[in-house]
Amino acid sequence: MPAAAEAAPFGQVSDRAATAAQPGQPFGSRTLRYHVAGVQTPVRVLQVAYRSTDAQGRPSSNVTSLLLPPGAAKPKQAVAYNSFYDSLDPAHSPSRSIEGDVSFGGLINNVESTFIAPLLAQGYPVIVTDTQGQKAHFAAGPEYGTNTLDAIRAVSRVRGGLAPDTRVGLMGYSGGSIATNWAAALAPSYAPDVNRRLVGATGGGLLVSPAHNLKYVSGSLGWSGVAVMAINGVSRAYGIDLTRYLSAYGRQVVARTSKASILDVLFRYPGLTWSKLVKPAYRNPAAIGPFVDAVNKVDLAQAPTPTTPLLMVQGARGELEGSDGAKRGIGPGDGVMIAGDVRSLMRQYCAAGDRRVRYIQLDWASHQPATTVWLAESLRWINARFDETPAPSDCGRIAPGNPLTPMTKAVAR
Repeated sequence: MPAAAEAAPFGQVSDRAATAAQPGQPFGSRTLRYHVAGVQTPVRVLQVAYRSTDAQGRPSSNVTSLLLPPGAAKPKQAVAYNSFYDSLDPAHSPSRSIEGDVSFGGLINNVESTFIAPLLAQGYPVIVTDTQGQKAHFAAGPEYGTNTLDAIRAVSRVRGGLAPDTRVGLMGYSGGSIATNWAAALAPSYAPDVNRRLVGATGGGLLVSPAHNLKYVSGSLGWSGVAVMAINGVSRAYGIDLTRYLSAYGRQVVARTSKASILDVLFRYPGLTWSKLVKPAYRNPAAIGPFVDAVNKVDLAQAPTPTTPLLMVQGARGELEGSDGAKRGIGPGDGVMIAGDVRSLMRQYCAAGDRRVRYIQLDWASHQPATTVWLAESLRWINARFDETPAPSDCGRIAPGNPLTPMTKAVAR
């Protein structure tokens, strides 16, 4: 007897349907219960499939989940919580875990239920989006941003969703901060209707200039494997074939991690360097032209300035997670994200006119411990934004950081 065909994931639509739709237009919705590690909870969920825009500016489809508080909901207030699920496999997306799927790569979605619970307990409806899209374009920040903004539009256009004038706070750490900060940066131009509704964006452990991060994690004990994931994700997002530049070992590692989650690579590739992944002529990443083009497209320092208040929490003791904090031109970070880059970005925002920037640097904390401080600070900060308390500013008090110039191409040698 032939095996039953596997059902298509919810929200899968044709390219023709996506092309015919407008950003944020819903394709369909369904109701279910929020699952944690496959166990159903009483929390009701409205999942919405909708049209968005991918990293190359093409129409795409995506899925978001609106979690409804079990008690009375705050009137016209919601939080877009952006997950750090960090995976190259769409099966690990938050929407799959929320509907009840259980997988190793989806474990982070279940851990993040402890981040979401305080928001639901306060009465906030919570928007949890598959920020990397349905093709898992890991590290492609612009796509994270458009997916996040169009999700807010979509849940405001379906029966049982949010009111069109609901105010929204953006919230996310690490990979979730990529989505949060790119959404804040793109909102004024890509989604001015959403930008008017934003009360603020809180992030932490932020990826700013990926070319710097590549140097920072190279040879590290814990985070070097994430560089391979980023190579996979950005190449996929921008349609780049890096095979001709990779060494035999590099091709092997890139293929092995093509559907990896961050849990598959953390502390799995100690000492891995860029030079081991590529042929000798390309030991300088700048010698790979298509890679340089893509890296600059996902460089947050080259994106527009947000107009909404910001909170940023950044660790700077990455030695605790096996990363060298004394590399020239890089300096201390949290193990994977670079404090000097984040400081420079916040200073850039201040200089460009968004002076409602709160910056907290934790010199004692690496990436993972800093999460707890970020969560506590974020809950207080975002509540104050909804209460219309004037946003604090650290502009003028943020120490100088690293230069944030775009990556330039070099000749292969």
